[in-house]
Amino acid sequence: MREILILGKQGQIAWELQVTLATLGNITVLGSQELDLANPHKIGEKVRQIQPDIIVNAAAYTAVDKAEQEPELCQAINATAPGVLAELARESQALLVHYSTEYVFDGLKTSPYLETDLPQPLGVYGASKLAGERAIIQADCQHLILRTTWVYGNRGKNFLLTILRLAADRTELKIVADQVGAPTWSRSIAEATAQILAQSHREQDLRGIYNLSAAGKTSWHGFASQIVDRYRLAYPDRHLAVEQILAIPASDYPTPAQRPAYSVLDNSKVLADFGVQLPAWEASLEQLFARW
Repeated sequence: MREILILGKQGQIAWELQVTLATLGNITVLGSQELDLANPHKIGEKVRQIQPDIIVNAAAYTAVDKAEQEPELCQAINATAPGVLAELARESQALLVHYSTEYVFDGLKTSPYLETDLPQPLGVYGASKLAGERAIIQADCQHLILRTTWVYGNRGKNFLLTILRLAADRTELKIVADQVGAPTWSRSIAEATAQILAQSHREQDLRGIYNLSAAGKTSWHGFASQIVDRYRLAYPDRHLAVEQILAIPASDYPTPAQRPAYSVLDNSKVLADFGVQLPAWEASLEQLFARW
C-alpha cells in the first residue's frame, strides 16, 4: 500500500480527500497544528518521519483580501512551503499533488483559460500561488499541479455557506454579477484527484499543470440565486428570510484585492490525459444538498 500524506486537514478539499483516497493507500492527514507550513524548517522533519509515496498539498493561505496586509505569511504558506515539499518529493522520489487557482490569471480573457496561457496575477494571493507553482516545477520532482476555481463545500469558509448564513437573516442580498466563473464542489475535486491517482503507478514520471473545475459557468449572482433556490427545494421546512437577490457590478462592492472578472478554465487536458471530467456546476450543487 502506498503511503499518502494529506496536508490541510481543516480545509474543505482535504476533508473530502480523506474519504476519496482511503482505498488508495495508508493515509496520514496533518493540519496547521501538526505541521505549520509557515515554518519551512519544520516541514522536512515531519515529512521524512512519514516517508510518503504521495504528498497531497491541499493546504493554502486563502484569505484573498487579508493577504494584501500579510504578504509575507501568504508567501510562506503558498510559495515557500510548496517549494520545500517539492524538494522533499524529489529527494524521496515521491509524487507531489498541489492545488492552485485561477487567480494566477488576470481575468481579461473572454474564453476559458488554458494551462499554457500566460499568468498575470492581480494581487498578493494570486502571485503567491503562481510562485508556488514555479517553485514546484523548478524543484524537478514528480508533480501534478491542479488549478481549480470558486471552490465551495458544506464546511469551512466559502461562498455557499456565507450566502446561506446571510439569506437566513436578511430579506435582500446584493451580489456581484459581472464576475464569471465555475463554482466547483470540493467533493468533485477530491473524487477527480482519486481517479487521477488510481491511474498513476510508481514507475510513471508525472509532471504537469492541469485545470480541474466544474463544467459550465455563472456569475456570483447566478450562483447565489441557485444556492437559495436549491436549498429551498431540498429543505422546504427550513426558513430563509431572503426575498430578493439583487445583481450589482463589482465596482459597487470594492475589496482590498482585485478579483479576476473571468475565471473559467478549459478542462480538456485533464480529460484527454486521465479521462476525468467534472460535472456541471448546477448538478454538483444539487448533489451537495441531496447528500448534506
